Amino acid sequence: MAVKIRLRRMGRKKKAYFRVIATDSRSPRDGRFIEILGHYHPLDNPATLEVKEERVFFWLGNGAIPTETVNALFKQIGLYRKLEKMEKGEDISQLEILTQIKERKKKRKKKKAAKLEEKKPEEKEVEETKSEQKETEENSSGKEDATSEKPSS
Repeated sequence: MAVKIRLRRMGRKKKAYFRVIATDSRSPRDGRFIEILGHYHPLDNPATLEVKEERVFFWLGNGAIPTETVNALFKQIGLYRKLEKMEKGEDISQLEILTQIKERKKKRKKKKAAKLEEKKPEEKEVEETKSEQKETEENSSGKEDATSEKPSS
């Protein structure tokens, strides 16, 4: 039996919060679980994560595998840093695990794409005017060369 540490969705529609649980990897997301290890509230500002450290260390020590999301959350609150120092035998009494998670930057791909599309027609006009100026400069310099090449007799 492979044990996973993962999130279990709770709450109502559009008001979700999650439980951090230890469960058999074959059981469904919201199905049977072995133990509740904590709570994650992503809608709080800033998001909060409360974890039972001793139980998480117990399950990690016994081979439980955290999912990618849980892994990222544990890194953000400093749980792995505390685990490493504990394994090395260093003093961890002063280390505290954070309960609040830093807010990450939101993606704004759509707005940037729209701005780039707006700039493109303007850039084309600028390029056309530059190319016209170069042609006029070349033509004017070519005329001067042609007049200077005529023999003066």
